[in-house]
Amino acid sequence: MSRIRIDAVLIQAVIAGALSFAHLHDLAEAAGQDGWKAWAYPVSVDLLLVAAWRRMRTTADNRAAWAWFIIALAASLGANVATAGLLDLDDVPAWLRILVAGWPALAFLGGTLLVHTTTTTAHAVPDPVPAAARPAAPAAEPVPDVTVERAPDPAPELPPAPAAEPTPVPVPAPAPAAVPPALLDHARRLADAHQAATGARIDSATLRARLGVPAPLADAITAQLA
Repeated sequence: MSRIRIDAVLIQAVIAGALSFAHLHDLAEAAGQDGWKAWAYPVSVDLLLVAAWRRMRTTADNRAAWAWFIIALAASLGANVATAGLLDLDDVPAWLRILVAGWPALAFLGGTLLVHTTTTTAHAVPDPVPAAARPAAPAAEPVPDVTVERAPDPAPELPPAPAAEPTPVPVPAPAPAAVPPALLDHARRLADAHQAATGARIDSATLRARLGVPAPLADAITAQLA
């Protein structure tokens, strides 16, 4: 269990509250409020003090809360001073009896106003800021008359003429290769033997195959044998 911390301010508040409660009771009883009515007066004063103090904490600039707090504080301090021997409690003046008798209604009015008065103030709606006037559009400058001359359409481009194909240059026939005389005699004997056997002249391909020489040389030999 947590221990209750003894605070000097709390003790002072209890002592002050008890003394003020007793003084208010004695003053109310001296003013003709006996029995339970005398005990109700201190409760009424203290409740009004608490209500005014709470409202001041909520809105510090609330003038009504300050006014009711001062009234309740004056009632409490007045009872403390009056019971300190400055007032004959056996012969209370009539005006004090009237104040004590009218206090319940006054405290009820103050408590009702403090509790049921709204604390939120309506936020003032700022006046709409007038929109800045739009700058006037500059006057349009007169457009000079312009004569548009249409350029003649360009002549359509013709496709380029096809390039003339180059005339093929005739390749000169290679000069007949020189045939050695011994090879030519051997070729003549082969040609004679071929003609005797077949009855036809030997051709270049057959001669090339028999001699084993390249085609140009075989053609040259065949031409000389003709």
